[in-house]
Amino acid sequence: MAQEEISKLRLDKTERKKYGRRSKKWLYRGAFILAAVIVLYLVMKAAGVEEVRSGTVSLTYPSQAITALNVSGYVVAERKAALASKTTGRLVWLGVEEGSRVEKGQVVARLENEDLSAALAQTEAGLRASQENLQATMAELDDAKADFNRKKTLLDRGFITKSAFDQAEARLKKAEAGVKAARAQVNAGRAAARGAEASLDYTFIRAPFSAVVLTKNADIGDILSPLGAAANAKAAVVTIADLETLQVEVDVAESNISKVKKGMPAEIQLDAFPDKRFPGKVHMIVPTADRTKASVLVKVRFEEKTPGILPDMSAKVAFLTRELADGEDAPVTTVPATAIVTGSEGSHVFLIEDGRAKRTAVKTGKKLGESVEVEGLKDGQPIVLDPPEGLQDGRKIKVLEE
Repeated sequence: MAQEEISKLRLDKTERKKYGRRSKKWLYRGAFILAAVIVLYLVMKAAGVEEVRSGTVSLTYPSQAITALNVSGYVVAERKAALASKTTGRLVWLGVEEGSRVEKGQVVARLENEDLSAALAQTEAGLRASQENLQATMAELDDAKADFNRKKTLLDRGFITKSAFDQAEARLKKAEAGVKAARAQVNAGRAAARGAEASLDYTFIRAPFSAVVLTKNADIGDILSPLGAAANAKAAVVTIADLETLQVEVDVAESNISKVKKGMPAEIQLDAFPDKRFPGKVHMIVPTADRTKASVLVKVRFEEKTPGILPDMSAKVAFLTRELADGEDAPVTTVPATAIVTGSEGSHVFLIEDGRAKRTAVKTGKKLGESVEVEGLKDGQPIVLDPPEGLQDGRKIKVLEE
């Protein structure tokens, strides 16, 4: 019985054939793909296409090689003021606008002052009256002195009585007291006049120093108040700044503040003038730290006055390890050091022109960081970085995307 069951067992060769055919099919496909890749590689090789990385020729400032620290900040004016009145009143005249140049002591605005003008006129009239009264009392004093001297002479000769002399003496003392009182009235009148003049002068808003108007904060008809506490009241009329005192304020991290010293040379770059660099110097390191930002405020002054620089412009400051030498204030043409190939015939780079590598001889200069100064190239020209060994002039290249 067991022998019969064993004889019935058979292997299904159909499935084996199917599996064999499927394996051969995938093997053929893999071989085909590999052959295609090899053919493509050989075709590219035959066509002379080389894959390379690209860069550009650029302008570099020599100061970048001696920069100890770079920070960002803003241009501010050391002398800046918001002009306001000491008294409350309505603005009736404004003689400036944004950008106006004002000189020290110039009247830029005026408040209504008719009542104060009338008060000044009244005090001046009272002063004149007191001055006239002083003249009258002084005349009375002169007459009393003369009468006293006459009565004294007559009394000595026995021509008048003692009582008549006493009357003359009393009159003299009274005249002297009258003169003192009149002089006091004159002094009081003068003080009142000065007070009235000061009150009237408070309605004239003047520039405390020569400057440029930055903003206009009030218009004619607005109520001005010293504290601006009243409803719809304005505190300042205009804001002015002395553009001769412009400087850059930057926040330097506490961890880097040891790299900055007072008097340290610096180079300032403004976003408004990207192609210019302005020499500067550290004017002050504020002796306190901002705990919220963990930084210290540093003020950098412009060494040269340049028109066009305005307060609140964005700025970048490079703190330099030394002063710039002659000629180091202008940019030079540079390329990354990895783009230069040095051989027995000198140094050269490969420019990228129309998909081909063009060998170009260059004269190298000093190294500026990761770049090298070169002559014979122009800013913005595309070049090959890390040229492959054996790269030939005129060979087709393909720039890799990074």
